[in-house]
Amino acid sequence: MAFREVGVIEIREVLRAWLAGAGLRRVAEQAGVDRKTARRYVEAAVAAGLDREGGGGQVTDDLVGLVAQAVRPARPGGHGLAWELLEARQAEIAGHVKAGRSVVKIGVLLARSGTEVPYRTLHRFCVERCGFSKTATTVRVNDGEPGFECQVDFGYLGMLADPGTGQRRKVHALIFTAVCSRHMFVWLTFSQTLAALIAGCDQAWEFFGGVWRVIIPDNASAIVADADAVNPRFTQGWLDYAQHCGFVTDPARVRSPKDKPKVERAVQYVRGNFFAGENFASLAEAQEAAAAWCAVTAGMRVHGTIQARPAEVFAEDEAAALLPVPPAYDVPVFKTVKVHRDFHIEVARSLYSAPQHYLGRHLDARADSQLVKLYYHGTLVKTHPRVEPGRRSTDPADLPAEKTDYAMRDVDSLARKAAVLGPQIGEYAARLLEGELPWTRMRQVYRLLSLARRYGPGPAGEACARALDLDVVNVSKIASMLEKATENTPLPAPPVTAAGGRFARDPAEYRPVQLTLIEGGKEGPR
Repeated sequence: MAFREVGVIEIREVLRAWLAGAGLRRVAEQAGVDRKTARRYVEAAVAAGLDREGGGGQVTDDLVGLVAQAVRPARPGGHGLAWELLEARQAEIAGHVKAGRSVVKIGVLLARSGTEVPYRTLHRFCVERCGFSKTATTVRVNDGEPGFECQVDFGYLGMLADPGTGQRRKVHALIFTAVCSRHMFVWLTFSQTLAALIAGCDQAWEFFGGVWRVIIPDNASAIVADADAVNPRFTQGWLDYAQHCGFVTDPARVRSPKDKPKVERAVQYVRGNFFAGENFASLAEAQEAAAAWCAVTAGMRVHGTIQARPAEVFAEDEAAALLPVPPAYDVPVFKTVKVHRDFHIEVARSLYSAPQHYLGRHLDARADSQLVKLYYHGTLVKTHPRVEPGRRSTDPADLPAEKTDYAMRDVDSLARKAAVLGPQIGEYAARLLEGELPWTRMRQVYRLLSLARRYGPGPAGEACARALDLDVVNVSKIASMLEKATENTPLPAPPVTAAGGRFARDPAEYRPVQLTLIEGGKEGPR
């Protein structure tokens, strides 16, 4: 076991917790150290003058330094004096290890010759320097009740052609082994993603005709987000799928294959008996062969441990105890997203609006093939229909009121706002929005509303009425009239018709005149 040095922060936490009145067990848990370690630091601090009634101000850097020096004096090379004594007799200790003597006996022999060291130090020295290792004992664990536990593991099988890319890829087997009957199912996949894992589980439930109550997988990243022997943290996707199916997950510890021995041995069996020597043209062909192999070859063999055929034992003892097959599962996408300045979040390359008061905050998104749900601290705050990548779903209620019309290109709402300020302004806004592309003229209506707020609806309405009389549809003209206060100026009188000119002729003089033509010596009308 490697030596772990306790840092200054941990020493300070030990002393702080002890001053707060906690017991040594609680102090050790709070600081993340062993209880014996916590006791040594507390005793050293008391010896240095720490008073439990004196308050937390006593824990200074000087006190922490004194405690550290008292508990762990300087160790050249990371080891103490006992380690140096053992290094001087390494050849002798290695001979004892090679002879098969136990660490306890080696310690006794060393003590007789004057070298007495702690057992833990001697054990570490024998393991690190002399090649000592103790063979662990193995005990068989009860299989439990039929239909309750199923062990799951990924195993590498070999290479297989991928028709999609035309290249050979690594193929893995997701193996399900019933703990009691040893009946198994094999699902082949090129990847170990959550989607591939769930697809394999769905096929396994169909194959077995039900779901086990407890699933014992390894610590695949698609299942376990934070591995821990006691309190592992699962991924959101796997937890959601477990809730959908109704089973409980009890993962094996990291690098502890003995936690799922039934399926560990099955990996070699699948690789050697099913996959080795075969020449499958595609993954689909291999999967079809794997299902048949599980039902006939693996299912009807006499298992060496239970001395019975797994398929028969499963049908008799376990099939009736399984949970029903759940409906088809829509694999969702889980993501933590931020509400950006445009009041939208991004999920799977699509945009969705969020309520404006969550601007700048992070939300938890769950997106399946139908819906996108947004949560804030566990509370559902928004639901959108799922849209294709590159598209967006915007709820006008999520946007600020002053920006909704422009963002949604709502020309009708903009026209209604103009009509509220007066009939002339409303009519003028309607004229501005005429045409095939009304949203291209929305900025002109916004300027008209701004002029009405600045100069008042009355003058703005009179200016609009004057412009409509002259059939002038231009917001810049309205602005010019309001700036110059000419909206009330009377229109100029029509120009007077000028008198007749000096040489004007009587219109009667322009009457048509009948002319005659001479044709063939005869006159006639022309």
